[in-house]
Amino acid sequence: MVQDFEAIEEGVDLDLERLVSSLTPREENEKIKSYQNTVSVACPVCEDPFDDLVVCKSAATELVQNEPLDLCVAVVDGRPLLFTHKT
Repeated sequence: MVQDFEAIEEGVDLDLERLVSSLTPREENEKIKSYQNTVSVACPVCEDPFDDLVVCKSAATELVQNEPLDLCVAVVDGRPLLFTHKT
């Protein structure tokens, strides 16, 4: 269950490579690549630190959540980026 949802439009000024260089890689498969925010980087959407970043490799990707999360969403180069915030 998603409790909150904030989004920024496609074309946002976000340097994905620079952002992920500060994060810890966690999982990669054919649909997603995920990173953990172990250094409290600010979310580019809400400016609060986020817990994980999920980079979707295509525009349509299913995400199964095991716990309630607040999500912030950005689209960079046609790929959705999900910034999770544990509640």
